[in-house]
Amino acid sequence: MTATRGTEAPVGAAAPAVQGTGSAFAGLATRMIAFAADALVIDAVVLFVALVTAAGMSLLHVPDDLRTLAAAVGAGLAVLWAVGYFVFFWAADGQTPGNRMMRIRVQNVDSAGPLTARRALVRVLLLPVSAIPLFAGYLMILVDRRRRALHDRVVRSVVVYAPELRRRTR
Repeated sequence: MTATRGTEAPVGAAAPAVQGTGSAFAGLATRMIAFAADALVIDAVVLFVALVTAAGMSLLHVPDDLRTLAAAVGAGLAVLWAVGYFVFFWAADGQTPGNRMMRIRVQNVDSAGPLTARRALVRVLLLPVSAIPLFAGYLMILVDRRRRALHDRVVRSVVVYAPELRRRTR
C-alpha cells in the first residue's frame, strides 16, 4: 500500500499530495512524531554511553571533581551528537531515521534536493528559537501554505512527504 496518489515523484522532487491530507507538505503531527522518534535514538545512544562511562568510573574510584568535569564534557558531547545527527542526515539525503519512518523529507525549497551542511546546521540551531515564545515558530506550520515553521522559512527549506523507495530486484 502506498501513501501517495498518482505517479510517484523522482527522488528529491516534491511528492504528490498524500491521500487524506490534500498536501505534499508534511504537517505538524507527522513532523513531531518523526522528531520524537529521532529523540529516542539520540537519547538511547547518550544513555548507553553515560551508563558505560559511569560504570567505568565507579570501578576506578574517580575523584568527585573529575566526575563533575566528566559530566560537563559528556553533556557537551551529547549536544554535539544531537546536532551532528540532524546535520548529517538532513545534508545527506534529507531524511533522519524518524523522517524515513514517517515517510517525510527535509529539502531545499529551490532545488528540491537535500540541504547543504551549513543550512542544515542553521536549521538545527534555530529549532529552539522556533519554540520561543510558546512554540509560535512551530505553530506557523498550521497556517503556512507550505506548512513551514520559522526555521524552515529562515533556511528556505520545506518538509515534504517522500514517496516510498522501492528496492531494485534483479
